[in-house]
Amino acid sequence: MAELGEKFGRATSVFVANYRGLSVEDVRELRGKLRGESDEGYEYRVAKNSLLSLASEGHDAEVLKDHFTGPTAVAISYGDPVGLAKVLVDYAEEHEVFEIKGAVLDGKPLDKGEVAHLATLPNLLELRGMLVGLLQAPAVKLARLLNEPAGQIARLVAARKDALEE
Repeated sequence: MAELGEKFGRATSVFVANYRGLSVEDVRELRGKLRGESDEGYEYRVAKNSLLSLASEGHDAEVLKDHFTGPTAVAISYGDPVGLAKVLVDYAEEHEVFEIKGAVLDGKPLDKGEVAHLATLPNLLELRGMLVGLLQAPAVKLARLLNEPAGQIARLVAARKDALEE
């Protein structure tokens, strides 16, 4: 319980799902997807509801206690919550028996619809790429602007040379 409580304390987001009906191979597939996507650190755990309830006390995940019923699995993100949401929502679309019950993100509870919306947002890596593109755009435009007069002079000289040769 202490280990799970410590993980809830470090988590940036926690997702709760009903995994009833998934085979062992299906769960292995989900864990593999999470490992493949996880530069930030994602974890998928199945635990008893009473253990989850006790471990969540005093942490942001405490708002999820109402979801700790039936077969319950938790997916924990220690970094980018959007990447984990994308993996879980995609997996739920592929496996209809896997149902996301809710989540907590920085202390704010999210319902199924909000988790689905979170999955549509760009992840941290995509946001970094967009930011780099925005920062580079003015420099690229300035370089083109500064090169244009020299290009015009070169074309003018080439045209004059061609005219004199004729």
